[in-house]
Amino acid sequence: MLVPPKLHVAVDIGCRRHSVAIGLSSGERLEEFDIEHRPEGFADFFRRIERHHRRYPGSVPTVAMEGYNGHARPLDTLIGERGWRLLNVNNLKLARFKQMFPAAAKSDRIDTRRMLDLLQLGEHMPQARRALQEVHAPTPENAELKRLTRRRRALVDEKSRGLARMQGDLRAVCPGLLDITGDAENLWFLNLLTHGDDLEKLARLREQTLRGIPAIGAKYAATIRQWQQHARFSHEAPYAGPMIVEDARRILALKASINALERRCKALAEASDIARLIDTVPGFALVCSAELAGEIGTLDRFAGEASLAVYLGMANLDNSSGERAGARAPGQVNKRAKAAMMTGVDRHRKQVPESQRYYEKKRAEGKTHNQAIRALGRHLCRVLYRMLKHGQAYRVRAPADACTDAEQRFAA
Repeated sequence: MLVPPKLHVAVDIGCRRHSVAIGLSSGERLEEFDIEHRPEGFADFFRRIERHHRRYPGSVPTVAMEGYNGHARPLDTLIGERGWRLLNVNNLKLARFKQMFPAAAKSDRIDTRRMLDLLQLGEHMPQARRALQEVHAPTPENAELKRLTRRRRALVDEKSRGLARMQGDLRAVCPGLLDITGDAENLWFLNLLTHGDDLEKLARLREQTLRGIPAIGAKYAATIRQWQQHARFSHEAPYAGPMIVEDARRILALKASINALERRCKALAEASDIARLIDTVPGFALVCSAELAGEIGTLDRFAGEASLAVYLGMANLDNSSGERAGARAPGQVNKRAKAAMMTGVDRHRKQVPESQRYYEKKRAEGKTHNQAIRALGRHLCRVLYRMLKHGQAYRVRAPADACTDAEQRFAA
């Protein structure tokens, strides 16, 4: 009995245009075309595929995308809404595949043909199948957490850059002003800087005016008054002062936006199973658990705890040859999830004595701080995977039950 061919679709994602190739699992190419990243282009994309699907209705169309998670939005979402199978093409493995079977030239059309070849081989070869990762739709809460936490991270980075620039300008324009606070990000200090447009007028403000500035009380007013007695400004103050005030206002606005995003993340994290469970691990708290829930999306996308550890950047790949034993960092790591994991694990080991002992053991072996954190994070990935798999919260074992390694068992 002949098996009906399956419909394969390869999409090379671009910024404004996407190259598409449609073929069969038997190796026959049916059509090649380009679409614009516009609603009209998406409509043409689905119309062409559905026309071929009517001729070969044996199975659900399989769509493979290079560049998934970048400019693929919202095409990937539209494909998922139709119930079609969506695969993410591993760019590094595709590049090696193209090296093994080189073409006469390099173009988007040629890349889509190679993806069709990879799809065809994936039906029979595990090595080819590993280059194609099936995309599982995350829950709505985790999808929104992903967007919110990425937005928050971008604003935090912008705030850090603005704060560094403002502090450098303050040291040059008004030596001594920065010394009245231990942290330039303090609300009262930023409110002082943004009280007016002229930075030099801060040296002439009366105590009653200072007490009227939000977050400045008697203690901070006295500190400011003491600075005013020796206040000095450089010749750059007339034109650099307004820049400092503008940076301070931007930092205040960013702090408000970040706080608003964190409140939204908190509400979503309570509805997310992944975020709620990760939050039970000591040290991870709201921000780390929300970031990890957004980047993980769904546990269905991982074959096991090892693939989760690689994705989170907590595991190296074997790179041994002959008598030489070695390891290398994987290329396909989610850098945002890795950063959240490194922060959470570092805080975790400070709160759990057994994890701290494991960390100190690794440092005694000659590991650097980051290497020891990743080693501890590798153990925690096993725990996280089982927690999420079974829907059970984390629990630190009592001292009588303690084991010799860092792996804390969650409640059975």
